[in-house]
Amino acid sequence: MSLTKRKRSAENDEIIENGDSSFNGGHSNIKGDEINIAVLLFLYTLQGIPLGLAGAIPMLLQNRGITYTQQAEFSFVNWPFSVKLLWAPIVDALFWPKFGRRKTWLVPVQYLIGIVMILMSYSITEWLGSDEQAPSMMILTISFLLLNFLAATQDIAVDGWALTMLKRCNVGHASTCNTVGQTAGFFLGYVLFLALESPYFCNKYLRTIPEDTGLVTLSSFLLFWGWVFIVTTTIVALFKHEANESLNTKDSQVKGVKDIVKAYHQLFTIVKLPAVRKLALVLFTAKLGFCASDAVSGLKLVEAGVPREDLALLAVPLVPVQIIMPVILSKYTTGPAPLSLWLRAFPLRLLVGPLVAGLVAVTPSLLGDSGPSYFYLFILMCLYIFHQTCLYCMFVAVMAFFAKVSDPAVGGTYMTLLNTVSNLGTNWPNTLALWAIDHLTYKKCSLPDFSDNTCSSSLETELCKDKGGACNVRIDGFYIETVICLIAGFLWLQWGRTTINRLQRLPASAWQIVKSGR
Repeated sequence: MSLTKRKRSAENDEIIENGDSSFNGGHSNIKGDEINIAVLLFLYTLQGIPLGLAGAIPMLLQNRGITYTQQAEFSFVNWPFSVKLLWAPIVDALFWPKFGRRKTWLVPVQYLIGIVMILMSYSITEWLGSDEQAPSMMILTISFLLLNFLAATQDIAVDGWALTMLKRCNVGHASTCNTVGQTAGFFLGYVLFLALESPYFCNKYLRTIPEDTGLVTLSSFLLFWGWVFIVTTTIVALFKHEANESLNTKDSQVKGVKDIVKAYHQLFTIVKLPAVRKLALVLFTAKLGFCASDAVSGLKLVEAGVPREDLALLAVPLVPVQIIMPVILSKYTTGPAPLSLWLRAFPLRLLVGPLVAGLVAVTPSLLGDSGPSYFYLFILMCLYIFHQTCLYCMFVAVMAFFAKVSDPAVGGTYMTLLNTVSNLGTNWPNTLALWAIDHLTYKKCSLPDFSDNTCSSSLETELCKDKGGACNVRIDGFYIETVICLIAGFLWLQWGRTTINRLQRLPASAWQIVKSGR
């Protein structure tokens, strides 16, 4: 969920860049903006639904015979939000003035999300596979990649509309709508869906007579939200107008190819700065040491027998903490070296890897026939709180540093670029971690006559199974990967600490794209 929160400073910088003094000095007064805030909150909530479902799919697939290499392929569905900067200038520049600058993109994109969801609902059960049929990973990946691409495009339009939909004194509430709305949407698509889809959860907490199925299926869930998208988008298209756009003649004009090229040239100018390139290298490589615990540990716990809905529900009591923690930590990041907090949290977050690997190892012996005990869930919760605390320390610190170094002349673009690099620095190690698990895992056929069969290929695996044997794991690649990540993380820290301290000592001029004559 950090992707949502990383956009807050970018929005604020764009307002400052546009010279809005009322944002800085005016007092918030939501009177007259109640409906606008509700609309923004709802649009951001809709945006979180596809993100939540994309997070739930790997949990549904984990015990259906798919490999971690296939999980790595599916993880690419999380990339659109990290690279939306690539097409954001186009969304911002091309529109139909009579319909509305943001509605030109918002309305058709949300209709497409609804249509795609409805179409997926008719075939999704078959794509997920069954005992006799393997999941259709290629179709699932393409479908959810398309959904998240559309959701990322909707995000660009809503972010832009938020700056003009609200009164200037209330525009700071846009980031709150973003955080709360997308968190709520992710909760609905991930936590609530996994809970209601699970027979275990429904029979334990919601039913008096046990049944073999949950209260909802992925098919019915997609169908319901598909129609919600269609109906609500129609209401927005008919009744919500972009009246504020007409107040700014310059902004209401369609931009041409030259303006789009200028936007991309501005990005390139920022990237050419030596300080930015060095920071980009830090952001792009820093999270390699965390990828085993971040990307694989949850799936390994499900594989070890922890119900996926229990894992999802762990996030519920931490939602208030996630909102309050950035405020508490902000006092440690307001000085000249905000990344000092980041550096202190880094080695602690590295320790999450071996801790969670140890928990995965003992999980099968700790689980009872009725599911995880309260003692086990308490241990899991403590570990999750520790991980989230380290994560938020690093998140708040790096966001403060972005705000500190971003050139005010291009604040919004600058912040968005740094956020994009940071998000990519999270995605590629996670994809790599999932892909590497199968290649680091050592198996052996259980049949005595096939002792030399290591099940290292699909042919050897099928041969073992055809003869009535099974491919038993001798060394789980997750533990090897955890050790590699731990070593790589501490080695990186030796270089990263020096580099980051050097970056924090650079003068403001090192981060500016125009040295003089502004």
